[in-house]
Amino acid sequence: MAHLVVGVDGGGSKTQVLVAEGRKELATLTGGPSAIRPGEALHSAEVIGALVRDALAVAERDVKPRTLVVGVAGAGREKERRTLLRALEGEQLADEVVVVTDGEIALADAFGDGPGILLVSGTGSVAYGRGPTGTLLRAGGWGPHCGDEGSGAWIGRRALSVVTASHDGREPETRLIGAILTALELEEVDDLIGWASAATPKDLAALAMPVLTLASERDLRANSICTIAAEELVLHVRTLARQLFVDERAAVPVALAGGMLQRGSFLRRLVEHRLKTAVPGSHLHGDEVVPARGAVKLAKRAVATA
Repeated sequence: MAHLVVGVDGGGSKTQVLVAEGRKELATLTGGPSAIRPGEALHSAEVIGALVRDALAVAERDVKPRTLVVGVAGAGREKERRTLLRALEGEQLADEVVVVTDGEIALADAFGDGPGILLVSGTGSVAYGRGPTGTLLRAGGWGPHCGDEGSGAWIGRRALSVVTASHDGREPETRLIGAILTALELEEVDDLIGWASAATPKDLAALAMPVLTLASERDLRANSICTIAAEELVLHVRTLARQLFVDERAAVPVALAGGMLQRGSFLRRLVEHRLKTAVPGSHLHGDEVVPARGAVKLAKRAVATA
């Protein structure tokens, strides 16, 4: 008998919900961000709960799902994870609710139960790895204030520093000034102070696109930001390769995910090129990684083992 299950991918820029029954995907819905910011797990629960209900309505099934698996950025903090879990259980969305990190569901879609390293760069960044013995480790994922190197928000923040320094004359001239002001619909560099003081990680991540565009057009400062971002991201993979696979020369399956590492993106090309020398044993997982699909896989596994 095929059971109704729901998988959720909650990130810093968007949330994706996937409803499935057996091998059939019944509905997919995308909404606003639900990453858990410190002290705001209840808000994340509200966003996720509303989207799950809407997705179930689209799926047109009048039975409660057996399992809901939610993979959400910020769930690596145990207190926040428990708060979100309790709130979602109170919503009566499914018979069973499981809350894990966004990296875990993406890892499940990329490699199933097998070994590998998943590198994610979206609004934030993190790498998750599973070794040949089943050991799970994480590198990065420390949030916008302490880490997230190589992420969209990190690139956006670095771009603002370059723009203001160039405006002062501390940096060479760069087309980033015009590109950033245009993207934000601002008139003067001074206007960035007010904008930045209220900017969220999602707002900062939106600035990464003009940076990547200029980098691909060989603007030196934009290219420098992206090169450093790629180096930071690859360092996540290299660290886990050494911890889980003895060293970076061993055969290491690697998958790339997140909005900044979409197939064909400038940053992805830089990361792929750098991996060849920094992690010579790496071989890239070719299929697209869909974290919400990984959440559904975990939900089906939970039903099968219940």
